[in-house]
Amino acid sequence: MSETQDTRPPELTKRIAQSVQRAPLFPQEDRERLRAVASNLILHIHPPKVAKKTLKFSYTFGLGGLLILLFSVMVVTGVMLLFVYTPSPEAAYESMTALQTEITFGNLIRNLHHWSGNLMVVVGVLHLLRVFFTGGFTPPREFNWIMGVSLLLLIIAANFTGYLLPWDQLAYWAITVGTSLLSYIPLVGDALTRLLLGGPEVSAATLTNFYGLHIAIIPLSIFAVVSFHIWRVRKDSLTVPRKLEEEPETRVERVTTMPHLVNIEFVFALVMLALLLTWSAFVNAPLEAAANPAHSPNPAKAAWYFMGFQELLLHFHPVFGAIVIPGLGLVGLMVLPYLDRDLEIAGVWFQSVSGRILTAFNALAGIGLTFAFVVVDEYWLDFPGWLPFLPSTISNGWVPTAALLLLLMLYVELLKSMQFKKTEIYLAIFTFLFFSFVTLTLIGIFFRGEGMALIIPWS
Repeated sequence: MSETQDTRPPELTKRIAQSVQRAPLFPQEDRERLRAVASNLILHIHPPKVAKKTLKFSYTFGLGGLLILLFSVMVVTGVMLLFVYTPSPEAAYESMTALQTEITFGNLIRNLHHWSGNLMVVVGVLHLLRVFFTGGFTPPREFNWIMGVSLLLLIIAANFTGYLLPWDQLAYWAITVGTSLLSYIPLVGDALTRLLLGGPEVSAATLTNFYGLHIAIIPLSIFAVVSFHIWRVRKDSLTVPRKLEEEPETRVERVTTMPHLVNIEFVFALVMLALLLTWSAFVNAPLEAAANPAHSPNPAKAAWYFMGFQELLLHFHPVFGAIVIPGLGLVGLMVLPYLDRDLEIAGVWFQSVSGRILTAFNALAGIGLTFAFVVVDEYWLDFPGWLPFLPSTISNGWVPTAALLLLLMLYVELLKSMQFKKTEIYLAIFTFLFFSFVTLTLIGIFFRGEGMALIIPWS
């Protein structure tokens, strides 16, 4: 016989077919176990229930979750790049060109890694602003605010160490400029610079040091801080958005995390991944000619997130531009939650009606006055020339810094005389300084040409 005949009774064959159709891909016990594992994983990140108002996208903009998503993309793509990259000056640049021309989807993987890292810096700053402008750093969340600032510094460090790995002209000289800032730290600056570089200048030892920091120490540190940060968010509870006239103790309606929050996060993650993939498919990560220590570009600029500090160096003594002023700003961020303040601002955007007006006014003032200061200092101000009998540390450091601090103090007194609350004054100063620094960064990126002279980029 050419074919095997089914000798089973028709009724038996029908029952077997029905039982096969009803049989699940996994047994019921396995499905329940998988569901429990997924549920426990999600509830380790989120509380079982969340306030219904916090599900509004316009309150958090999904920035915290987006940071976790971008970090995951960086880890996955970074592991893939490890199979191709060789951390030596002779092979590093060849690895980059091979990714672009020889390895299937290699350029896309590198683009995803590069743009995810840069976007993490932007999203990290926006997340910090969101927390500040909604009072999310008030008690009992003070320490978690410090963890958030520390996490932002680690994200910048991850980008900075990864910046050198392509070993092209852009990376080599950006790291040269960036690491030179450390040398201005009194007493220990030179030692720290040599430790980080592995010698007196950027070399093969620097590439090895940065490679180890980038693929191991910094990612593990980020993972540890993020884990602690999420735990503290759950422990301290999320701030709940509310209207100006609404009391903070108003009864809060809560809904289960699954599916209300998880569904929103899943859709948001898919949308952001699609946008990131599209951008990475059409916009390549920058790659210039291979690094040449003997040929410095003009101008030699730091990485874009350090351009604000490089711009400060053009207007202040290096010790003040690279150390004192940034240090004061960092200390201010750290102590901000512990200042004497009104504790009834959590969950209110910009704290009050007058706070909203102050935020808009100080944002515009920070942009306008900073542009004016840069132009005036470029063409007219000359403290070292006016005070030649003083050391440059004083004439171009203490004097202009003290003048700016005095102006800030007078502005604070003016706001006090106008009957603004302490929290609104802190809001005004923070907004002004933040937009001033953003303006300095943009000027350094777009308005500095050869010899770091001011230019009009569109002319």
